[in-house]
Amino acid sequence: MAAMAEEVERKFLIAGDSWQAESRPEAIAIRQFYVVAEPDRSVRIRIMNGEKATLTLKFGAQARVRQEFEYPLALDEALGLQSFAIGNVIEKTRNIVPHGGFLYEVDVFGGALAGLVIAELETDQDVPATSLPPWLGREVTGDSAYYNASLALKGFPETRS
Repeated sequence: MAAMAEEVERKFLIAGDSWQAESRPEAIAIRQFYVVAEPDRSVRIRIMNGEKATLTLKFGAQARVRQEFEYPLALDEALGLQSFAIGNVIEKTRNIVPHGGFLYEVDVFGGALAGLVIAELETDQDVPATSLPPWLGREVTGDSAYYNASLALKGFPETRS
């Protein structure tokens, strides 16, 4: 059965590494790839800790709100689908960092994207700038260069500030 949700997401670059002191100890190793990546839709396969896999469909071109459908996928099927990947396979470590009553997902990228660290906040609340953690850098919500599908297809964004 699919889990459907309206995904309301903000993305930020990270300023420094002080977030690490607040991070929960358990991190998740993620390998993900795309079989469809268009401006208004994507189909992603994600493998977590080499043990669990999901198929995710995302629809919508709005910066902060998209429709998301997620399905569990057998690990062997996910591995078999990797041969259909477009672009690069993304390798990242996801850290959960609580702050101000919210959970931030801080992704530390590896491989060709090493050095890129992005924080995501999924909430339908309008969190004012004064409530955001000090370790957040520039907001890149709506900048398609920082969408995971764009990172897979085009690599590291040109602007690294």
